[in-house]
Amino acid sequence: MKAEKSGGRPPNAKPRSSFSGRLGYVLAVAGSAVGLGNIWRFPYLAAKYGGGIFLLVYLILMLTFGYALIVSETALGRMTKRSPVGAFHAFGRGRAFSFGGWMNAIIPMVIVSYYCAIGGWVTKYLFEYLRGSTATLANDNYFPDFIAESASAEFWFVLFSLAVLVVLLAGVKQGVERVSKVMMPLLVLLAIFVAGYAVTRPGAMEGVKYLLIPNLENFSWMTVVAAMGQMFYSLSIAMGILYTYGSYMKKEVDIEKSTYQVGIFDTGIAILAGLMIIPAVFAFSGGAPETLNAGPSLMFITIPKVFASMGFGTGAGLMFFLLVFMAALTSAISLAESGVSTFEDQLGLSRTKAILLMGAIILLLGSASSMGFGVLSGLTLLGMTVLDFLDFLANSLMMPVAALATCLLVTRVVGLDKIAQEVEQSSAFRGKRLYGFFMKYLAPVFILVVLLSSIANVLGWISM
Repeated sequence: MKAEKSGGRPPNAKPRSSFSGRLGYVLAVAGSAVGLGNIWRFPYLAAKYGGGIFLLVYLILMLTFGYALIVSETALGRMTKRSPVGAFHAFGRGRAFSFGGWMNAIIPMVIVSYYCAIGGWVTKYLFEYLRGSTATLANDNYFPDFIAESASAEFWFVLFSLAVLVVLLAGVKQGVERVSKVMMPLLVLLAIFVAGYAVTRPGAMEGVKYLLIPNLENFSWMTVVAAMGQMFYSLSIAMGILYTYGSYMKKEVDIEKSTYQVGIFDTGIAILAGLMIIPAVFAFSGGAPETLNAGPSLMFITIPKVFASMGFGTGAGLMFFLLVFMAALTSAISLAESGVSTFEDQLGLSRTKAILLMGAIILLLGSASSMGFGVLSGLTLLGMTVLDFLDFLANSLMMPVAALATCLLVTRVVGLDKIAQEVEQSSAFRGKRLYGFFMKYLAPVFILVVLLSSIANVLGWISM
């Protein structure tokens, strides 16, 4: 019981895997954060909610709430050397602790299932650009016809999922960390190249201005709600990932510095993604509102049209979807790793058995998502397809609740001083006062607002 009260690991716990150092941790977390949330989700939300003003609100939230929550989850993971459920249980037993821990643990399992379905779509597009099918991909009906063909969508989903599981089988240092160290620098180089190409297209500078220059006329409360939701999704907050990766972090690694580096890396890629997509849309359509409001289809329908209209369209499309594929793969690996760690810790499974169980969950929920536009199109939940419902369940309901549970654990149980002690093991805690203020007073209020706004939107009381 002594280990439980102190937050340490039980005496009979298995040796914990670890990253080689700060670079391995930062690149692995960045690989988790930099994914479809940045390259698929961020640009269409920025386009829809005012461009520059959305970006400004996002940056403010990232530097305050994002910073505080990343520090909290990472410190709790390193302090306890456990995944989310174990981290919560380390400070007490009971329904409240089990609920908070399992909420953080289940979220990545839900997300990775439909994430792999979308990763399959990306893989298919990458393959088609390799074949030179640029004109075909620009057809209005190509994407809806492809996802409605269940056998094809399922094949690409399974292929992408297998790639994720193969990396996990290699382990934390040889698999997760090694892939992140190779893919993240390549991803940055590709992002810079594609963004540079996009912003030099005729008419693209209007898109650059739209993205980077805040316009207060475009501001609404839903800009804040959307930016907050994107911050959770993009920074891997309330997904159990930061607990898990924190548990792999060595004591000498600077938590605060690593947090800032992850935030900078993540936001930089998000801005680059915006510069890849929004200026290209302006160059293609002149910034037509219906195009900017295309939503999730922006990457799979609108952007292929943009590439088809370019002289170097096949090459640009190939590089763009290679970039998206790498981002999707690193994020899916991180999401699945969190589930694997939970199964190892809570069920006592070997890593191989935990990966096989995670693979079964991905196959079950992911297949329902990938075939939800075809043979399972008649299966709807609250009027949504399986993929849309899982996205709503995880991002709009479960993640705010999980983040709130972390806030309460830190402020009511563990204590801000103990978190500070964990951070200060490796460095000075320069943002200590700011951290305490946000965790104690503002974070819970804003999280509740996001949760209630999301529910109100689904019920049709407000429009997002």
